[in-house]
Amino acid sequence: MGEKAVFPFAVGEYMKIYNTLTGKKQEFIPLEGNKVRMYACGITVSGEAHIGHAYQALIYDIMRKYLVKKGYDVTYARNYTDVDDKIIAKSNETGVPAEEYAKEMIKVIDREMARLCVDDPDIWLKATESIEDIISFVSTLIEKGHAYATKKGDVYFSVESFPSYGKLSHRNLEDAKNGVRIDNDEEKKNPLDFALWKSAKPGEPYWESPWGQGRPGWHIECSTMNKKAFGDTIDIHGGGRDLIFPHHENEIAQTEALTGKTFANFWVHNGLIKVNGQKMSKSLGNSLFLKDLLDRYSHETVKFALLSTNYRADINVTDNLFPDAEKHLAEFYGVIISAKKKGIQIAGESPVIDAEFNEAMDNDFNTAVAISNLFVYFKRIKSKINAGDLSAGADINQIIKTYSLLGLFTSVPEEFVEKYGEKQAEIPAEVTALAEQMQEARKVKDYQTADAIRAKIDCMGYTVLITREGCVIKSKN
Repeated sequence: MGEKAVFPFAVGEYMKIYNTLTGKKQEFIPLEGNKVRMYACGITVSGEAHIGHAYQALIYDIMRKYLVKKGYDVTYARNYTDVDDKIIAKSNETGVPAEEYAKEMIKVIDREMARLCVDDPDIWLKATESIEDIISFVSTLIEKGHAYATKKGDVYFSVESFPSYGKLSHRNLEDAKNGVRIDNDEEKKNPLDFALWKSAKPGEPYWESPWGQGRPGWHIECSTMNKKAFGDTIDIHGGGRDLIFPHHENEIAQTEALTGKTFANFWVHNGLIKVNGQKMSKSLGNSLFLKDLLDRYSHETVKFALLSTNYRADINVTDNLFPDAEKHLAEFYGVIISAKKKGIQIAGESPVIDAEFNEAMDNDFNTAVAISNLFVYFKRIKSKINAGDLSAGADINQIIKTYSLLGLFTSVPEEFVEKYGEKQAEIPAEVTALAEQMQEARKVKDYQTADAIRAKIDCMGYTVLITREGCVIKSKN
């Protein structure tokens, strides 16, 4: 029967999603029938997309697709933050007006995300297209006593007016003070109070408001756009783990203070990207831009590498991460090619493979388990091919169909292997001749001579592998 893939829980259990708010996996039940309202924080368009942006976009795209596969009616919204301190700084640096700079960066980012083959959300939201809604949101918070305006035209949310502040990040107010950068505004009533509306400084973009010329704070943008797209409550709110505090904590405070209702039923957070063990950051100069990555590797390779880790864990990008992913994919595609050469038709179904994929994904979207199962499947398929078992074609066809949800096995196998498979340098004629002599010695069972020739080849920087198809020569460099 071969090896059996191992799963963390029994077949037939319901779908579970880890909820940051409760700190545990919970059964996922939509708030309204089979409808799912899902929002993920998008990119602040102050620069090109890096691997962290790509990872977050990929994760929530896959979550959406799997929920659809499960039969849910999903509406997925995602935003672009297109007005922000960083964007204004870039505008001043480049001399390009902030609005134009943001629009151009959105085009650049969209182009790279398309190369990664990440689908657009159902709803795109932009902060600059929601200014009137933001002003109305802030005005209502002031009326309800949850916010206050200062003399110079800033508006702050009063953290003390929301008793459950800290429930997402599991911090009390004292802990929160130690975990956030404090703005030294003398008009703030509490150091933790955060800006809902910022008065405009000279040369900055601004909009007219009841408090004077200004622009929205970062946190209020997502709350307002959520309410604009979905109403008071959503099923799933996602983002990177670095957004839990203060961004998502502040979203909860201002939204629930306004509506008096639960903002999001599930809070889902993906891990962060590290480069050789260090957090990726502009200050360290270790940012990996998506464009550079896709110029070197296929979108399938990037996805295979990123999805091989559970989405809640950090990913450590080492020098071998993407080359190894490319190698594994090329090997898998090579098995598909060998099946074709043996005349095995790539058709039919293998329900167990699809069921095991669903079982992994039902356990908090565990792509790591789903991908690890591929190694078991392809080992089994190779054995079937060698035995002439035609059911290998159904296994391959099911893998192609099922794993397309992760964006894998979408290429023509021969083209992928030709472009990304292991390339061997041309073997010198002298080495080839020695290998042939070694083979002749082995045929007459003169193993002493064969071993001596192998040692000579080894000293020349090459390795000889004996396979069923004959000897294979590989460079050790």
